[in-house]
Amino acid sequence: MNFQDTAAQFERSGGGTDDFKRLYKDAFELMKSDSANAALYFVIGVAAHAYVIRYEDQAVTTEFAEGAKATMVGFCQKVCAALAADPTTRLTLLGEVASDYQFRVPSF
Repeated sequence: MNFQDTAAQFERSGGGTDDFKRLYKDAFELMKSDSANAALYFVIGVAAHAYVIRYEDQAVTTEFAEGAKATMVGFCQKVCAALAADPTTRLTLLGEVASDYQFRVPSF
């Protein structure tokens, strides 16, 4: 398993809480086998886990779920780009994902 496969699987998914749960579990699992990139996986795992904690037992509109999925797909795409980049770019992309999540994603 690698993050690119995990991200692609999530992108093809329906975007329900079970899909977010699979994403965070895979991201946290990758932290164990690829410690050099653990911070990238951690930020995705934390965001996906927060979505599950907040919405697992709640009904959300299709529009909301699609928006959350699109946000997470964007984050995953940045992480995939970071994994293929030099260390400076990797750190910059990690910072972008972390800042976007913290300051621009109030829903989860």
